[in-house]
Amino acid sequence: MSALAAIDIGTNSVRLLVTDSAGRELERSMRMTRLGQGVDVAGELLPEAIARTVAVLAEYAARMQAHGVARVRAVATSAARDARNGSTFFDAAERTLGVRPELLSGDSEARLSFYGATLGLRRSDGPFLVIDLGGGSTEFVLGSQHPEAAISLQMGCVRMTERHLHADPPTSDELRACQSDVRRELARVRAAMDVTKARRVVGLAGTVTALAAMQLGLTHYDATRTHHSHLSATEVSTLTARLAGANVAERRGLLVEPARAEVIVGGAVVLELIMSELGLPELLVSECDILDGLAASLN
Repeated sequence: MSALAAIDIGTNSVRLLVTDSAGRELERSMRMTRLGQGVDVAGELLPEAIARTVAVLAEYAARMQAHGVARVRAVATSAARDARNGSTFFDAAERTLGVRPELLSGDSEARLSFYGATLGLRRSDGPFLVIDLGGGSTEFVLGSQHPEAAISLQMGCVRMTERHLHADPPTSDELRACQSDVRRELARVRAAMDVTKARRVVGLAGTVTALAAMQLGLTHYDATRTHHSHLSATEVSTLTARLAGANVAERRGLLVEPARAEVIVGGAVVLELIMSELGLPELLVSECDILDGLAASLN
């Protein structure tokens, strides 16, 4: 039975999902490579960030060969969209993978995230508001059976950290500047969709799952525990304050994925304001996301 693979090349991490042709998961992997390091300021991908990411893609190519993958769909998102030298990365990725990654628009990214996030959820629980909080951008998608409204905003854990949070730990002024930036972006969500229509809010990606793991008190990452757990706005606010008051070394001790320590405060501030500004009392944490949407598109 031929295997299928999906690869999501994001601003902060590169992820692989391998399934059989019936959609059963064979492998799910994640590596943090910070492809988007410095993109918000320089507008270009750094050579060392490209090298880190291509090295992980080479690992994934070997894993796909071991699984006998017949078809693969690879996509790149926010960092690659923003970079003037994106073609340099795409050329290297194509040489490594044998296929050229697709450059997803923010709208396409949002829609694939919606399909992945709502897999396994009862349609009667909709309409759904899916929030995919990434490294460089955050996507919001509202819909029941299908996406009905979507928007992609230029705010994520890496972008907000590099733009505003430079001290260790961040200063009050830095945090206020970050919050003001996020609030300005969130005004566009209200103009694009009526979030009060959502009966179920679903949160995706590393910031959300890291906060869920922290709230659950996990000492090692366990996706079976974080998947479909819940985070309240109050819990997110408490976790954000705790992380923002800690330095990087202390944050590494608080997180089950210590590599997120440098950018988690930026992501937590984004999530805290999403929930408070949009009046969302609780969200459902999902480990199913754009990767699952990509894999489903291959069947």
